[in-house]
Amino acid sequence: MIEVIEKTEDMRNRVGLIKARGQTIGFVPTMGALHDGHLSLIRRARAENDSVILSIFVNPIQFDRNDDFLNYPRQLERDLDLASGEDVDVVFAPGAADMYPEGYSTYVEVACSLTRGLCGASRPGHFGGVATVVTKLFNIVRPDRAYFGQKDLQQVAVIKKLVKDLEMDVDVVALPTVRDADGLATSSRNQRLTNKERQTALSIYKALERARELSISGEKSTKVFVKEMRDILKKAGIIRIDYVSVVDPETLEEPDQAYPEAVAAVAAWVGSTRLIDNTALGVGPEPKLFLQYKTQTVS
Repeated sequence: MIEVIEKTEDMRNRVGLIKARGQTIGFVPTMGALHDGHLSLIRRARAENDSVILSIFVNPIQFDRNDDFLNYPRQLERDLDLASGEDVDVVFAPGAADMYPEGYSTYVEVACSLTRGLCGASRPGHFGGVATVVTKLFNIVRPDRAYFGQKDLQQVAVIKKLVKDLEMDVDVVALPTVRDADGLATSSRNQRLTNKERQTALSIYKALERARELSISGEKSTKVFVKEMRDILKKAGIIRIDYVSVVDPETLEEPDQAYPEAVAAVAAWVGSTRLIDNTALGVGPEPKLFLQYKTQTVS
């Protein structure tokens, strides 16, 4: 039976036992509602480490809207079954009162251009919440390696910067996005889509694929990329668009001219659900952030 730990002190003690045996720790931080993308991270962690720790914590301080926090899917029993099937050693599932006890007043901010554009522009405070919870989790779990998905492009860049600036002794491993057979990027929020909304959401993937086609055909103007992607979204009925952009995968700056290693990125609302996705533009070298591994498309 999988070991579930809820208290931070108990988790610290468990980590101490693992470290005392000289074992490495692979860590997969999540907010639960596990899907195939999460499972790909767990499998890589299992392949590369002696022990695998999965966290499940819906972090209240990274939500910019209370309704989004309240409606975020919580499926702990299902998540535990999936984690057990992937041979996870420990699931750390703390409550908010354990992570942010009464009187808690310390927050971490990555104050640079990485957090200002893309999702940072429309979700004030989001990346401060991410940086704070990741710092706390890294301090509790003390992982050798931590695993994240490419779909959260900006989050990965922010966490890499956080780890570098604070000299944390952990390797951040980013893995390519896992997609369902129809191309939609796996996401916990997909559960909130109706069948009709899911069909609409596929236009996000189609827009990104169009960007790749333009790049492969030799198009360089980012204005052309953005216009054609927006046109596809609007034609599908997506009116509320947070951003459509082409960015450098490490700096997240928007170049005037696209290049194969650049990334096309989209954030848009389908019904009441906000979805994000991105893809490298070319068929050449992948973005440096995501060189480590490739995963298979889910079929």
